[in-house]
Amino acid sequence: MVFWVFGYGSLVWNPGFEYDEKVIGFIKDYRRVFDVACFDHRGTRERPARTCALEYKEGTICWGAAYCVRGGPERERLAMEYLERRECEYDERTLVNFYKEGGDSFEPALKGVIVFTSTPDKESNKYYLGPAPLEEMASQIATAFGPCGNNRDYLFLLEKAMSDIGHEDDMVIELANEVRKVLGSVGKGIPKERKLIGPSHIPLMSHIPTLKVHPLPEAIAMDS
Repeated sequence: MVFWVFGYGSLVWNPGFEYDEKVIGFIKDYRRVFDVACFDHRGTRERPARTCALEYKEGTICWGAAYCVRGGPERERLAMEYLERRECEYDERTLVNFYKEGGDSFEPALKGVIVFTSTPDKESNKYYLGPAPLEEMASQIATAFGPCGNNRDYLFLLEKAMSDIGHEDDMVIELANEVRKVLGSVGKGIPKERKLIGPSHIPLMSHIPTLKVHPLPEAIAMDS
């Protein structure tokens, strides 16, 4: 048994679960945005954080990392239980094609890679914030803080992680620089990240076939 999950936010630098293989690559027709609220990791209900989403846009690509878990149903369930607990803002799942760095850009290296997704509808999804002007997002990110740390660390660490894998994101850089203006901290170092660890006593959940699968253009994908 085996499954793959794609990360493009905090999962890029801090997966937090046991995996057997990590592959750098991209998915097509999505771009990274900051349209989803986080109430319990890097923000609160009174001052929600902004975290990553993937917005469908034809012709774009989004770089990140795909993680493989092998070893049978129990190992898969433990990893998925942790991911569902961590990615609690996301009410759906979708499957995408994944293209490996240095590989064929026309034929996917992997099919059916899982991404955590969220309905982009404020009426049905309490976590969806939607787009906002750059200055407004920067002010929100600069001031939000939750039990796992502050929102600006999330953004700065994502900026660094994308640089480390050799695929910087212009939108992330622009937003991070705007946050630095708000903080008055241009040129200062990257804060340390607080690791998220999945508790070992969480009961096992049902196997992966219970996941809902949605056509790619109808969902946005994200991780916190």
